[in-house]
Amino acid sequence: MSRASRFLDACFLRPSDCTPVWLMRQAGRYQPSYRALRARVPFLELCRTPELAAQVTVNAVRELGVDAAIIFSDILVAAEAMGTKLELTEAGPVLPEPVLNASAVERLRVPDPTEAVPYLLEAVRLARRELDGVVPLIGFAGAPLTLATYLVEGGHSKTYSRLKRMIFAEPATAHRLMDKLARTVVGLLRAQAEAGCQALQIFDSWGGVLGPGDYRRFVLPYLQQVMAGLEGCGVPRILFATGASSLLELMAASGAEVIGVDWRLGLDEARRRLGPDRAVMGNLDPGCLFLPDPELEARVGETLGEWGGGPGHIFNLGHGVLPETSPERARYLVETVHRLSARSTAP
Repeated sequence: MSRASRFLDACFLRPSDCTPVWLMRQAGRYQPSYRALRARVPFLELCRTPELAAQVTVNAVRELGVDAAIIFSDILVAAEAMGTKLELTEAGPVLPEPVLNASAVERLRVPDPTEAVPYLLEAVRLARRELDGVVPLIGFAGAPLTLATYLVEGGHSKTYSRLKRMIFAEPATAHRLMDKLARTVVGLLRAQAEAGCQALQIFDSWGGVLGPGDYRRFVLPYLQQVMAGLEGCGVPRILFATGASSLLELMAASGAEVIGVDWRLGLDEARRRLGPDRAVMGNLDPGCLFLPDPELEARVGETLGEWGGGPGHIFNLGHGVLPETSPERARYLVETVHRLSARSTAP
């Protein structure tokens, strides 16, 4: 079975010869090839240069041996496409004109992806051609809630106080913002699928900042809007959130075929709570890549054991590869998952 078939079969709950592996946010500062490129090309320029973005995407697959590639980009290209200013500083992304009221929300546009992010779509076409069917290519976007946190807070936040003030004090404004974001995300993801992506992931990095009741009121309807807007694309839809163990069933109600979980929730519990109709992606703590070989192999065995065998599992880290990680450790992880899962499924 090809690596491409292995990954896509897992998304659709079909048996595979071994567990497919995809490492969240594959390209990054832990890769010497990426650091060398970034030493001469600013991050946003890298995202906006299709040839370079495709090169980074393909290099990660070749260097790590994973079973799927994810296009190199950033979730905040969506915010920029909607008309906001975006700056990247040493402390992280900054949106110097945060969206704080109804009039600011009204000024946001729902962009045409072919006009707003042509560089991203060309990077998808180039990467798909370069990968030549060896592994599938995943497109992605930020979820409406996560994008809203950046737009309203103006960057990273520990309390999300501005966003929560909008949600609780100006709910109509919050709903209007979430609707515009959902329509933007649908457009970006559909365009990536049309350009050649074979799976689509929605990253809800800050999905766990609301409790279940508020998630049901302010988040779930817009995730369902996104998933419904992608139904005609014919590719699996993956939803991932961090710190969202209490929201698992609500995440499944979005309509995504695959639910990603972080290391805070065991795969056995995730499988039990989600039932037989959802594939699960996860969930090794990225810090485990600092373990010596025997202990890392044991952790991989524990994770596979939690799943218990059978279709519908994509092995992944519970979040992105930490910058201090050696690429050799990531490569060893991929090789170990393949070896142990093939052994466990052998007749």
